[in-house]
Amino acid sequence: MTSPEDTTVAERIRSQFEDLTRAERQLANAILSNYPVSGLGSITAVAETSGVSSPTVARMAKKLRFKGFPDMQAALRSELEARISNPIAKHDRWAEGAPDTHILNRFAEAVTENLRQTLQQLEPETFDAVVELLSDPDRSIHIVGGRITRSLADYLFTHMQVMRRGVTLVASNANTWPHYVLNMNPGDVLVVFDIRRYERDIQRLAAMASERDVIPVLFTDQWGSPSAAHARHTFHARIEAPSAWDSTAVILFILEALIGAIQSSTWHETRDRMKNLEALFDQTRLFRKFT
Repeated sequence: MTSPEDTTVAERIRSQFEDLTRAERQLANAILSNYPVSGLGSITAVAETSGVSSPTVARMAKKLRFKGFPDMQAALRSELEARISNPIAKHDRWAEGAPDTHILNRFAEAVTENLRQTLQQLEPETFDAVVELLSDPDRSIHIVGGRITRSLADYLFTHMQVMRRGVTLVASNANTWPHYVLNMNPGDVLVVFDIRRYERDIQRLAAMASERDVIPVLFTDQWGSPSAAHARHTFHARIEAPSAWDSTAVILFILEALIGAIQSSTWHETRDRMKNLEALFDQTRLFRKFT
């Protein structure tokens, strides 16, 4: 079971949202709308911005298992520092407290813990809803990643392209994105990958797509990309690792689970497409045959 100290403020809000009062939900939504900066003002400022009373702010902080509002703010400041950490700062922070065990063990422990905590927060309803969207042959799928996450976008695209028609990998050059948006129709799905240090172009693309009634699905970290403001569905994955770079292993895990679920739900079409693809591979002699 994850201890309160291991969870972000946003994770606590999402996990306890149903237990909040109407005023507390209004406050929670206001904090999440510009997270975590929206929670860094004075208690009076946070209350006024959210349209609630100061006692409501104090009560919600305690309901989220903080000692009080100052304790919650300290957690938000710590998260903000973590979100803007550059690779050198990340490495130095990990190196200071690195245990005397092999990096393989430390990395495995970090990734395993990331997966455990992510699965505790992941809603099966969100997963199933995204499977349904990506399996719908009447919706075109557009996939985009950032500087680091474009490899995840390419991985998803490669598998989706085998399973169904109407899948587009959006080029990494943001100058061409208006051309891609031009071909997006209402009801299409835009799959977005964006982890810290969040990319402004990704956020603008999600906003443009949302304005055209395209459905953004976001894969991000535990703090949450600003693109979440435009997303219909969001997967928050833990990414901390004993490295100067973040770990995307948990995001890849979710992707592979999605791919498996989509394959099952579209198997009739997927099987035929796979047969045709294998015939094409045989013609090109791409793969070595041993028989």
